[in-house]
Amino acid sequence: MAHHETKAILKRAEEVLMTAELGLTDLNAKDKQRRNVGLRNIIVFGRSVTFVLQNLRNKEPDFDNWYYEIQAGMKNDPVFKYFLQARNNLEKQGKVSISTSAQIHNFSSKDLSRMGPRPPSADGFFIGDQMGGSGWTSKLPDGTELKYYVDLPEDIGNVTQHFSDLENEIFKPIRGKSVDELSDDYIKKLSKILDLAKQHFLSEPPTQWVKGKRLPSYIKVIK
Repeated sequence: MAHHETKAILKRAEEVLMTAELGLTDLNAKDKQRRNVGLRNIIVFGRSVTFVLQNLRNKEPDFDNWYYEIQAGMKNDPVFKYFLQARNNLEKQGKVSISTSAQIHNFSSKDLSRMGPRPPSADGFFIGDQMGGSGWTSKLPDGTELKYYVDLPEDIGNVTQHFSDLENEIFKPIRGKSVDELSDDYIKKLSKILDLAKQHFLSEPPTQWVKGKRLPSYIKVIK
């Protein structure tokens, strides 16, 4: 019975992690309007992975001994410490502190033709908004402004976003990394913890990865 319950808990942890991974997919999506909700899901559901794992405490006698090392590693990791802080800020203040910067290499009016079909009502072009996107601006008859996002060619420029509340000295090792890099790192570290739990409590092999993507436990690649 204990083995069955342990398996059920780890399956729930896997499902929560998959939800956080969907957040990462949204963060990296071409539709920049999905970035904000994607990052929030990474922050919320990423933290919940360890909450679910702690349900093993009442099922596995050696859980505390195993988790002590895991917990110590998270406490000393600036990535885990920051995402914990971000989760707390999101719950208390309802926001995530982010700054956006754009580096323009070479851009002229002639380059606008490279941005794909121009929307009929477009009245301007922007690079690097609060979502980290670039594209056309359009106005409806009532004055409402809409944004039509496009992919900005790398030779024209690049837009990056960073967490803007990394002043604490403990975050010094990660200050130069973008939101995308830190989010990807966070998900991979959570994946490793879940793998360690499955190996320790169920004697299951590590999760397979294909082209940088973690495969669900029900999919196996046979080489």
